[in-house]
Amino acid sequence: MAHSPARFLAAAAVALLAVPLARPAQPDDALPAAPEVRALMERVADWQLANPSKHPATDWTQAAGYTGMMALAGISDSPRYLDAMRAMGEKNAWKPGPRIYHADDQCVIQTYAELFLHDHRPEMIAPSVERFDYVLSHPAKGGLEFVGSNRSTQWSWCDSLFMAPPAWVRIWAATGNTKYLEFAVTNWWRTSDFLYDRTEHLFFRDSTYFTKREANGRKVFWSRGNGWVFGGLARILELLPADHPARPRFEQQFREMAAKLITLQQSDGFWRSSLLDPAEYPAKEESGTGFYCYGLAWGINHGLLDRATYLVPMLRAWRGLVSCVEPDGRLIHVQPIGSDPRSFDPNATEPYGVGAFLLAGSEVYRAASAAATPRTPRR
Repeated sequence: MAHSPARFLAAAAVALLAVPLARPAQPDDALPAAPEVRALMERVADWQLANPSKHPATDWTQAAGYTGMMALAGISDSPRYLDAMRAMGEKNAWKPGPRIYHADDQCVIQTYAELFLHDHRPEMIAPSVERFDYVLSHPAKGGLEFVGSNRSTQWSWCDSLFMAPPAWVRIWAATGNTKYLEFAVTNWWRTSDFLYDRTEHLFFRDSTYFTKREANGRKVFWSRGNGWVFGGLARILELLPADHPARPRFEQQFREMAAKLITLQQSDGFWRSSLLDPAEYPAKEESGTGFYCYGLAWGINHGLLDRATYLVPMLRAWRGLVSCVEPDGRLIHVQPIGSDPRSFDPNATEPYGVGAFLLAGSEVYRAASAAATPRTPRR
C-alpha cells in the first residue's frame, strides 16, 4: 500500500501510546458500576434514535445498529428501545433488504427474529423465512473470489460473517428448522477456509487483499473487518447448541482470534484501523474496538475466555469506547463506510458504530452486574 508522508510522525505518536501511562485511580481490573454502563448506553442510543441515519432502513449500516439496540432492550428498564425496533419492523413490513442473496441485506433479519422470539408474532419472520427458503431452493452459483457476481451472491468478504450467519441461526431458533442452522454453519466454514489466515489468526477482508501489504511490509488486516467476524462468532456461539458437532471448531476459532487480538491492542484501549501496522493509521477507531470489546466480554461472561487473561484488555477497550461518547450521546471516532484501513474525520459517526458500542456495553453491564451480586455461601 502507498507509503504515507506522515508515517514517521505517526510512528512517533504510536510509540508515545506504548509508554506506560500513569496508574488510574481505579485498578486496571476494576469493573464499572452496572447502572453507569447502562445509563451511558441509553444516552448513546437516545442520540441515535433522535438523529436517525439517512441510510435505507434495511441497509447493513442500520441493521448492525439494530443488533445493539436489541442488546440494550434486553437490559434496559425502558420499553422505548424495543418499541423503536418494533416500529422499524412494521415500517419495513418485516422485509429484508432487496437483494436476494446479498449478506448485507440479510442482517436486518437478526432483529426481526429476535423480536419474534420476544413477541411470537408470525408476521415478523414470514418474509425472512420466505427469502431463506428461496435461497435454499435456488442456490447461487459461484466461488469465493471477490469478483463479478460473487461479490453479491456469495459470502465472499469477511464482513458477511457478521451480516448473514447470525441471521440464519436466529431463524433456526425461531422456527426450529435445522436447515437454516446447517446452512449458516456450512457456509461460515466455507468462507473461513478461504479468508482465514491460519498463521496470523486473522481474516483477510476478501481475496483482493491476499497479496497486498502495508507500508511496513505486513499483511493488510482491517480492524473493523476482523471485528465483524469476532462479533459474528459471538452471535453464533450464543445460540449454537452445546452438542453441535461444529461447536468445538467455532470455539477454537473464537479463542484463536481473541488470543491474537489482545496482542494487537494499543495502550489506550483501541485497535488501530490496520491491525498489523498501527503506525500508518494512528487515529482511534471505535467500530473495530467496539466489536472486539463485545467479543471479549461475551467470551468472559460465557466461560470461553480466561478471566485473568482477558478482563484487563476488555476493560481497557471499554474505557476507550467511553471516551468516544460526546456529552450529548453522539458517538464519534467511527471509521466511515469502507473496506480497508484508512484515515478519517475523528468526528465521524455511523449507526453500526453505535451497534458495536451497545453490544459491548450489554456484556460489560452483565459482567459488572454479576460482580456486584453477592454470592450465597454454600452450606
